[in-house]
Formats: sequence, structure tokens, C-alpha cells
Amino acid sequence: MKKDTQQWYASWFDSPFYHILYKDRDHTEAQHFMDNLTNYLNLPEHGEILDLACGKGRHSVYLNSLGYKVTGVDLSENSIEYAKQFENETLQFEVHDMCKPYKKQFDAVFNLFTSFGYFDKEEDNLNTIKAISADLNEFGFGVIDFMNSEYVIDQLVSEDIKTVEGIDFHQKRSVKDGYIIKDITFTSHGENYQFQERVRAFTLKDFEALFAKAGVYLLDIYGDYKLKKFNPKTSERLVMIFK
Repeated sequence: MKKDTQQWYASWFDSPFYHILYKDRDHTEAQHFMDNLTNYLNLPEHGEILDLACGKGRHSVYLNSLGYKVTGVDLSENSIEYAKQFENETLQFEVHDMCKPYKKQFDAVFNLFTSFGYFDKEEDNLNTIKAISADLNEFGFGVIDFMNSEYVIDQLVSEDIKTVEGIDFHQKRSVKDGYIIKDITFTSHGENYQFQERVRAFTLKDFEALFAKAGVYLLDIYGDYKLKKFNPKTSERLVMIFK
């Protein structure tokens, strides 16, 4: 079995197989979320947004098309290299560790699609929220779009196979030591691969504690991309707006 010894997210997110497995993500839904979110926040015209953990830049590109000046940052060098093809005067991409403050401030910092809670070091979760706070200007808003862990655990499918581009991805899911874990194994061109996703099963209460430590104020909580009221039992998402 091929298994990377790096932090799992550094190797898995940089792998082409990650993008194959998740190629069917709903771009229309993501765009509607960005429409709803930017309208709700009433960001200034041509306002500046930091897309934190931007991946290949799908949210960044769409936000830029709405007229915002966008900086997309991610730890994955491969993802940033791909995203750079979309750059223009008001859209830039850069490799950056989200645990550390960026070099300027923004009208909004978006951390989208459960791009949080991966770290091996507990303090890095707090450091990320502190960094987001440091990246906001006086009137700026921070947004974390996380899974609703309670709902995800309740709906967890322990095992399945997803076939994409002729690759059978065997997925096993479990909850252990406060983490939601997905073990992914597959064979491609005669090579066996094994990856693992580990995300802290943070609840709203956990985030509230982190926000208090970071000195930020939680303004609003929503349960889906239409910005409907959050329900811990039935909401699929946990969307938090703070400053």
C-alpha cells in the first residue's frame, strides 16, 4: 500500500485522486451560496475577499465574477498551480498556511466547504480563527462553513464504493476520539493507494468556545446554503458569521 507520512490533508488534497473522487460537487449550489452570503453581508462594491483554503479556486472564481477583488490561498501547491490559470488583475492565488495571518486585511474572509478541523495540533484550530480575525478590516466579516457534525454522525454510512473515471473508491467511515474518519482505498494503473480523511467533529458549542478564546463575536448561525435557521438535528451545514 502506498501511504504518505505527511499530514493527511497535505498529501491527499495535493493528490489528483482527491479531485477525481469529488469531481461531482454541485457548482450551482456553491454559486447560490455565494450569492446568498454576499447579499446578506452587504459587502462593499468591489470589496476584497480572502478565500481561505480555496482548493482549485471554484468559489474564488465565481466571487470574482460578481465583481469582488479576491485572493485565494491554500496549502496545496498543486491546487494553487491549477487555480493560477484563472488569475487576473482582481483575482490572485497563493500558497499559504491558514493557521497564520495573511499579509493584508479584507472585507470578508471565507472558509468554505468544511475546510477546518484537520489539524494534528489542537492549537492550530484556535490559531486559524485568530488568523481570520487578524485578516479582517474594521468592518470585515469572517465566515466558516462547516459540516453539522451531529447530523453527519447520525447519517453516517459506514461503508460504500464510489466509482469515478473507472476507479472504485472503497470508503469506510467511522467516528473515533472526536474525529469523523474516512478511510479511502483504491487501485489505479496497477498501484494500490490508501488515504485517510480526519476531521474534528466540532459542534456549535465547540466553535463558541474557540471564538471566545480568539476574542471574536459570533453574529449569526445558519443551517444550509439558503441561509435557513440552524437546527442541530436536521441541518446539513453549520454556517457561522462572526467578527
